Formats: sequence, structure tokens, C-alpha cells
Amino acid sequence: MSSSDTAHTPEISRTSMAVAALSTVVEWYDFTLYLYFATVLSRVFFGGGAHSLLATLGGFAISYAMRPLGAVVFGHIGDRIGRQRTLLFSMMLMTLAMLATALLPDFATIGPAAGVLLMVLRCFMAFSVGGEYTGVVAYLLEGARAERRGLITSLASAASEVGALLAVAISALTVGALSAAHLDAWGWRIPFFVGAALAGGVWLARSTMEESPEFLRQLERQSVPEAPLRYTLTHHRPALARTFAISALGSITYYVGITYVPAFLSSAGILAEGRSLWMSTLAAVAVILVTPLAGALSDRTGRKVLLVWLAVAAVLLPLAMFGLMARGGGLGIGVGALVLACLAGGVSAVGAPATAEQFPGEGRLSGLALGVTMATAIFGGLTPFLAELLVGQTGWRSVPGAMIAVVALAVLPVFLRMPETRPTPGGRSSDDQGAADLAR
Repeated sequence: MSSSDTAHTPEISRTSMAVAALSTVVEWYDFTLYLYFATVLSRVFFGGGAHSLLATLGGFAISYAMRPLGAVVFGHIGDRIGRQRTLLFSMMLMTLAMLATALLPDFATIGPAAGVLLMVLRCFMAFSVGGEYTGVVAYLLEGARAERRGLITSLASAASEVGALLAVAISALTVGALSAAHLDAWGWRIPFFVGAALAGGVWLARSTMEESPEFLRQLERQSVPEAPLRYTLTHHRPALARTFAISALGSITYYVGITYVPAFLSSAGILAEGRSLWMSTLAAVAVILVTPLAGALSDRTGRKVLLVWLAVAAVLLPLAMFGLMARGGGLGIGVGALVLACLAGGVSAVGAPATAEQFPGEGRLSGLALGVTMATAIFGGLTPFLAELLVGQTGWRSVPGAMIAVVALAVLPVFLRMPETRPTPGGRSSDDQGAADLAR
């Protein structure tokens, strides 16, 4: 291939890149809203009682099993007919799911069927979300200059946390502004109506986005895989394993270290619902600040070295931080929540480009679908439920930190052996190499 063939010049406008990056706000607004509002939803849909919170978190874990399926379906669409179309379709489904959730009848109206309907909609939501994050990460990576991939791709993680921040802020405002009776009767619907409006707005904005230059390259060279999933499973199994490991650490540090914390603080009687939600607001701000810094740093030092050091930190810090929060006191709780948030933000920031760079452009979304969402389904959706269950059974409030440490120890050897994926100055990008492989 000539030098002109291997040149990778982004052709996506700044407007399209901004729409793609900011649209992850909606995805994480809704999914983290469910966790931040878990104690309220447990009363509204499961009638309250000793096991209602576990039922709510268990439903979250069950719905997460739909994410890999959705990611595979949307990944196939994105690899076959384009990135922009799959992002448009997934956002349409998310809009419908959030609106339907806001209109659901509660436990007082239809009894246990309310919880069943909530779970059905969570599964529908998880299916549509399955293609969201991986599609946006691939789109940003393929539109960014090689030397800024880490920073630009990490914006998907930063925008996600903006969605989480918005979710926790609206949850806190709703809880603080209404009495418990009004909150359980109708107030819980407000955050879901807000989410539906946001999703509808993003869907309209996405209709103006340009197609990824990487997918246009594949069309021009007729290198679009006919069976992207089979192609990835055949040619990129080691990349799938590395992607799974990176996403496992990112998922458990985020879902246990950030989104489970409000439920941990309130269910353990450490903080009231309202105060624990405001604490999570500060944690979300910390993640938003840390994420682009970590992404930019990965452009300078490489993805591998940062992932190794973050895994080491994940072995040492979470145990201490959950122990610190369990002892109570405003300062200890604040320090614990902020340290855990910064750790999760760093892993998410570096993990975004590192996972997408494991694959060539051909079949990239399918590869991310398998590696990222399988790990997220196990170490994201299931872990808040397990953490709450184990804390209750053992009485050891540092169990969530121990869970993070075990996963970090397991993935550290993978990080130590993985190749560096950051593009070198003047070198080929992973997209160019994938095209060369297919051309042979």
C-alpha cells in the first residue's frame, strides 16, 4: 500500500463529533438514574420491605444480560451499514423505553405486576444501550487525529459522567423538593420524563451527523465484512480477551465504586438518601474533571502503562476507601467517594481508546460488542447486587472494595502482557493495518 493509502485523515466535522460525544449523556443518565433512585423504586414497584432493594438491584442485574445481545445486533448493523445509522436507531429505542417507564403504573395500583413491567422495560432499555457506548467510542476514535485519539475518545466517558451527574442532581432535587408521600405517589416519574425529553432531542441531533470516514473507506475499498462477528471471532480472539479484561476493571470500578455508593451509604444507615445523592454529585464532578486529563495523558505515555498503574491502584485503594466511608463522618465519606470516583474515571478514560484500538475498522463494533458488553454485563450489572447481598450477609462493609481488588488482581497480568495500541508518530493506525490484512 502506498503512503497515500495508509494516510488516515479525519473527515468528520466538529459538530458531528460533538453530537456523538455529548449523546452518551442520555445513555448514562437513564442507567445510572435507576441505581441512584434504587431505594425509591424499591418502594414504588416492589412495595418496600426487607428484600425490595435486593429485588430492585437484582432486576438491574437481569436487565444487563440484554446488553451483549443489543451490542451484537447494533454492532452488526454498524459494521454492515454504517456507524451513524446504528446510533440513530438505538437512540430511538431508548427514547421510547424511557417514556414508557415514566408512564408505568406502580405497586399500589397493580401489585407485583408493576415490578415485572419495570423489569421488561429495563431489558428493552439495556438492549438499546448495548449498541450506544461502543458505537460512540468507535465513531470518535475513527474521526479523531491519531495523536489525539485518547483525549477525543475519552470524551465519551466524560459525557457519560455528565449524564450520571445530571441523573444524581435531578434525583437529589426531586427527593429534596417533595415529601416522601408525593415522591412515591408521582414524583419518581419526573426524572424519567426528563430522560425521555433528552433522548428525543439527541435523536434529532444525530440525524444530522456525518458517516464515519473509516466506514466510508471500507465502502470505497469494498472491505466491509459480510459477517463482522464471525470475522472478529476468527481473526481477533486475543483482542477480545484484552478488551474483556479492560472493560471488566472499568465496569466494577464504576458500578461498585460510584453508582452503588449512594445505595451503600443509605442502606447501611451512614447517610440519608438526599445527602448520599449529593455526595455522588460531587463524585460525578470529579470524574468529569479527571477523564479528559487521563485520556490526554494516555496520548503522551501510552494506554498500557496507565492501565497497569490504574490496576495497581484498584488493588490497594477501594478496600481502604469503603472502610473509611463505613466509619462515617463527612470528611471520611467525602474522601472515600472522591478517590473511588477518580479511580473509576481514569480507568474509563484510558479504556475507551484502548478497547477500540484492539480491532481494525473492519468488524470494530462487533469486537467491542463482544468484549466490552460481556464484561459490563458481568462486572457492571451484577456487582451492585452482589455487593449489597454480601454486605448484608457478612456484615463486612469493605466487601465492595474487596470485590474491586480481586478483579484488578485478575486483569493485571493481562495488562502487563498486552501490546501498546497508541498510534506512533508517522505509523499506521489500527484501521490502516486492518485494511492491509484484508487486502492480502
